[in-house]
Amino acid sequence: MSLTRKRQKELDRLRSDAQQLWEQQQDVIANANALAAAARKQAAHYSREELAPRVREGYESYVRPAAQTAKESAGRYAGVARDRLVGDVIPAVGTAVGTALSVVDHARAARSAAFAGEFTKARKEITKRASAATGKSGPGAGTVIAVGLGIVAAAGLLYAVWQTFRADDELWVADEEPTAPSGE
Repeated sequence: MSLTRKRQKELDRLRSDAQQLWEQQQDVIANANALAAAARKQAAHYSREELAPRVREGYESYVRPAAQTAKESAGRYAGVARDRLVGDVIPAVGTAVGTALSVVDHARAARSAAFAGEFTKARKEITKRASAATGKSGPGAGTVIAVGLGIVAAAGLLYAVWQTFRADDELWVADEEPTAPSGE
């Protein structure tokens, strides 16, 4: 493919302009790198001479006294927290765990008795645990209220299901067919 002399000159000029632009861009990048290096150097000087002393001064006047006060307060409150933990929390957790283990033991004994066919022994084991836990025999007021609320909730659920699935022809209204516009 041969080009005319005019097109060849234009291409050579374009190539020359592109080469000049490339060289100028390389110069701009080199100058920007030198400027960035100088800025980094000045920022390091500024932070070392201006910012570091201010930060040190702020730390000494605000942070260190607050930390000291917090440390002293924590020392006082740590003893109170330890006493509460040892005196209140650990015994309560121990009692709860002991009660739970006792319930598990009685449930296992009742289950094994029922499995062996000794239903009266299983019944005695269950009632013994219930009366030992509450200090009385028979269901309490809370149990009666809970059972009553459960029955009411079940009845409400059954009513809602019945209402959903019942066949009621009056619920459906037939769509009217659109009438053609009258041309008056």
